[in-house]
Amino acid sequence: MARYNPFEEAYDLLMAHFGPQHWWPADSPFEVMVGAVLTQNTSWDNVRKAIDELRANGLLSFPALSSCAPEEIALCIRASGYYNLKAKRLKNLLELIVVDYGGDLDRFLADDLQQARERLLAVKGIGPETADSILLYACNHPVFVVDMYTHRVFSRHNLLPEECDYHTIQEIFVTNLPCDTQLYNEYHALVVRVAATYCKKTKPLCGQCPLQGLNL
Repeated sequence: MARYNPFEEAYDLLMAHFGPQHWWPADSPFEVMVGAVLTQNTSWDNVRKAIDELRANGLLSFPALSSCAPEEIALCIRASGYYNLKAKRLKNLLELIVVDYGGDLDRFLADDLQQARERLLAVKGIGPETADSILLYACNHPVFVVDMYTHRVFSRHNLLPEECDYHTIQEIFVTNLPCDTQLYNEYHALVVRVAATYCKKTKPLCGQCPLQGLNL
């Protein structure tokens, strides 16, 4: 008999309830990278407004955005909040492509996973969640993305400790799931969806949650 795996069952339950999420909502890998920085500490609605403003100003490409000063970028991304800080972080990310990849975005996207992750994490303002989002959704590497929703949902089902760091959570999921880019893509998106819909920070709707039947 196969060993029971609650992480696989959770995925099956979420997929059955919500269906494919078609993440990341972007038109290009570069747009994914920009969105991964802008989504820090804000809602996706605000990110979309900022991205639309960049697009309207002809700045949603690597050559165009990398030629801008942080002050110019900040004017276009005000909707994302912390816009001066995020403009600097975007410039830091773009500078990585210039310095380490000769300004060739395709070279970065095709880079080795481990090397690309190390270089991303060395960029000021790029933490593990942002780096892994870029690696998964822009570069198509099999990297499991962890965020606050991951911990909230699975700690409430006693599948993660109350106190648990990013690397530990990531390792738990990677250990319990096949190494598959599309699976990781959908899983992260589904966790965000269930957290936003049912597993809210306060007043969670546990009785309606598709994970209420998770067999622990």
